[in-house]
Amino acid sequence: MDILLSDSDVRSLWLTARLAGTVTIILLLVGTPIAWWLARTRARWKGAIGAVVALPLVLPPSVLGFYLLLAMGPSGPVGKVTQVLGLGLLPFTFWGLVVASAFYSLPFMVQPLQTAFEAIGERPLEVAATLRASPLDAFFTVAVPLALPGFLTASILTFTHTVGEFGVVLMIGGNLPGVTRVASVQIYDHVQALEYAEAHRLAAVMLIFSFLVLLALYAWRPNLKKAS
Repeated sequence: MDILLSDSDVRSLWLTARLAGTVTIILLLVGTPIAWWLARTRARWKGAIGAVVALPLVLPPSVLGFYLLLAMGPSGPVGKVTQVLGLGLLPFTFWGLVVASAFYSLPFMVQPLQTAFEAIGERPLEVAATLRASPLDAFFTVAVPLALPGFLTASILTFTHTVGEFGVVLMIGGNLPGVTRVASVQIYDHVQALEYAEAHRLAAVMLIFSFLVLLALYAWRPNLKKAS
């Protein structure tokens, strides 16, 4: 049996890695201030914001994908803005997948970071303040180093969760080869075409990759905690 992946399988894997990497970087930039605010604030609406962030954990992917499709469509608020800006419509494009995946993976970035920030406590930040460090300086020189294991966990969970997405990406991106056909959709196509050998090879690659990533996470976290 040929153990090599087809060109279309390789393209789907590359597209999946590109999507997951892009979403992880974006959510590091967006999710970090959200997690910091949730960890530090005593605002009355903290619970409501936390619930909105966690909503993708319990919401069916098809539901989230449906509403995002409406929002990014020609009559939706996002679609109207992107058309005015000359960007066209986001559905059935790579950047449409990025937007949808960012919403769907948001809790996998925010919640580990929030937990890591809450574990720091007040004392290190108070000490930094007595040394005349500004809040921004204290965040980057105290909070970020102490929360490094949380950043690692959040990044890996976000990346792997995005790799495994199916419902949201299929709803927003459809099934365009080289554009929106990620690995999970490619496996689905193989099964639909009764190409079980091809599906098995690609699924095995995904299984091995996911296992190795999680193995590395569990191996590195104790060392990071000791270093911090």
